[in-house]
Amino acid sequence: MAPLSGITVLDLTHVLAGPYCSHVLQDLGAKIIKVERPGTGDDTRAFPPFVAGTSAYFAALNAGKHSIALDLKSPTDRGILDRLLPRADVILENYRPGVMERLGYGWERLHAKYPRLIYGAVSGFGHTGPDAAKPAYDMVVQARGGVMSITGEEGGPPVRVGASIGDIVAGMFLAQGVLAALYDREKTGEGAKIDVAMLDAQLAIQEHSIALTTATGHAPGRTGARHPTITPFSTYRAKDGFFVIAAGNDAMFVHLCKTLDLPLNPADPRFATNAARCDNHALLKRLIEAVTLEETADHWIARLEAAGLPTARVQDMAEVLQDPQLLARAMVLPVAADAKGNCFTAAGNPIKMSTLPDLTSRAAAPPLDGDRRDILNWLNT
Repeated sequence: MAPLSGITVLDLTHVLAGPYCSHVLQDLGAKIIKVERPGTGDDTRAFPPFVAGTSAYFAALNAGKHSIALDLKSPTDRGILDRLLPRADVILENYRPGVMERLGYGWERLHAKYPRLIYGAVSGFGHTGPDAAKPAYDMVVQARGGVMSITGEEGGPPVRVGASIGDIVAGMFLAQGVLAALYDREKTGEGAKIDVAMLDAQLAIQEHSIALTTATGHAPGRTGARHPTITPFSTYRAKDGFFVIAAGNDAMFVHLCKTLDLPLNPADPRFATNAARCDNHALLKRLIEAVTLEETADHWIARLEAAGLPTARVQDMAEVLQDPQLLARAMVLPVAADAKGNCFTAAGNPIKMSTLPDLTSRAAAPPLDGDRRDILNWLNT
């Protein structure tokens, strides 16, 4: 039995943050009933690219969920939701604050009627504070939360992180909150409200930026791939591309100098301590690349790995999807696209548990309203 087997989640969310949360809960065994808008459904159903008429983006996040289309302003469809609520353990929503209240499904009302129901909400700025009602997307919170100020090359413009971490991190925090609320319910018998703001989540993941700003009084800027407080800890050029070296302490640096036959003395005051290396990072990078440019990335990676030093090639996604380590851990899974054998590719479950067998594939993404009959039949049991 999966850890969340028997837990039913009503997922009223769309696009990314909320669906990512329910995706995590589903991987842990929860049944996800995706409540979508009639006619169009989740916005991501229209996001390219498409395989057999289905969005690959939508399928990656919603494979295996159950879809029912409900108009929450329609008395008939509201009646269906009212029948679903007492059967649910969790309800998730990512509307702007106040929308659920206007629909008659806000936390206070639901908690009074269904005290065991857990209410999970994710929004741009949260349900409190002066900007709670403002709209937000991933890029907005990456900008306002400071992430873009430290992303990009030194002296260059701010850059959005390539993955949608504004949404994804908030979805991860929401999943953690739901799990904590489920545990707490076992002790108290009551559900809780979880209010996760995408902006809050961006601040919570910036460990070094907060430390540097509060300790020095100066906000850090962009440093490209280089870590701002550890050196050498960056990308380096080989003859045929980029690879990374992460020498996280003085002993590793000494070992690195020997392994690469660097033309420097690690006891040199410019490099003897991490603080000194950070002050002289540009010079140290030139000295390292004067050596690494002579051979291929594979050559240097083999030498560094043999010496026990952390390193890796900078892989593109096509290479990542063929990485033997990820394949060995069931992290690249097929998702059925249609009955003809067409498939998407999606990530596996990164949470490995002794009580949870790894998936070997993911079920197909649901057609819009495709599970209405089964859901209604389930309500009648």
